[in-house]
Amino acid sequence: MNGILYGVGVGPGDPELLTLKAARLIQTCDVLAIPHRDPEKCFVYRIARGAAPEINEKPKLCIDMPMTHDTKVREAAYEAGTETIAAELEAGKTVVFITLGDPSVYSTFAYLAARVQEKGFSVEWVPGVTSFCAAAAALKMPLCTDREALHILPGGANAKDALLYPGTKVFMKGELGPLLDAIEARGAEAQAVENCGTEDERVYRAASDIPKDAGYYLVTVVKEEV
Repeated sequence: MNGILYGVGVGPGDPELLTLKAARLIQTCDVLAIPHRDPEKCFVYRIARGAAPEINEKPKLCIDMPMTHDTKVREAAYEAGTETIAAELEAGKTVVFITLGDPSVYSTFAYLAARVQEKGFSVEWVPGVTSFCAAAAALKMPLCTDREALHILPGGANAKDALLYPGTKVFMKGELGPLLDAIEARGAEAQAVENCGTEDERVYRAASDIPKDAGYYLVTVVKEEV
């Protein structure tokens, strides 16, 4: 019998935000798949290990997921990762692929899941705490109330148009410079959290406080004025 692939969200950074289900699957799976060539350099793996130190001894698949806009490079990585995982599933192994936040939100797991399913294997998705929900908690603010809309968006060149959407805009990843320029040009107010849930967490209460060289793990929230 073939094994099952689980895409497991480990949350935004704090190991205590792993769900009980995520921790159980990580601890009991046959093989742990990691989206990096080196587990020790993988942020996602460090989060999971913080909740379940015993996974140091677990068999691992290091799946290279290069951060690039080069479609050919990405496609080649997805195909290679799929083949690596499929070999374990054919052997009847249960594989857990750990991913930052939630597997349904800007996650590379989605690309692997589709390919693995096309090969006839079973795939399960296990939700995790999203970075934007954790950032809202750090900011001590609601993202939306009553009938207010909530938009989850990539930052970058689209920001100028996205800021026109009604309700709350949450920008993740993307290019920070164009986003901050668009916020300034519109005169909008923004808050942000960098490295949420880690020892390096930084909270910015105003758009002017957000450094343009902030790290990749930055969540920026723009609330519609009422």
